[in-house]
Amino acid sequence: MKKKDFILIGVIVALALVLLICVKLTQKEGACVVVKIDGIEVATYSLNVNGTYTLNGGTNVLIIKDGFAYLSEANCPDHLCVKQGKISKTGQVITCLPNKLTVTVYGAEKNDVDLIS
Repeated sequence: MKKKDFILIGVIVALALVLLICVKLTQKEGACVVVKIDGIEVATYSLNVNGTYTLNGGTNVLIIKDGFAYLSEANCPDHLCVKQGKISKTGQVITCLPNKLTVTVYGAEKNDVDLIS
């Protein structure tokens, strides 16, 4: 590798860090989560109300606690949706591909999503 290669890599890394900081600083706290199964909206839950919700005929369990939403159980083989962790900022999404399920955080109004993230 030459000196110009290292400079190019450094510029790309610096740009990525600046963009990451901008996205993190502009994200807003979410107000609700919308659950969609196979692209069809099936439920909306407030992030201000703690609860446990069985989704998709029992294939997934959504927990909302202390302003965060996460999937605690799933019957999919890889459990990636459970491993995605807690979400609370507008635009964040948990996806379970085998069960065709998405959980998306929205702001005060359902259209209030930060499209940058």
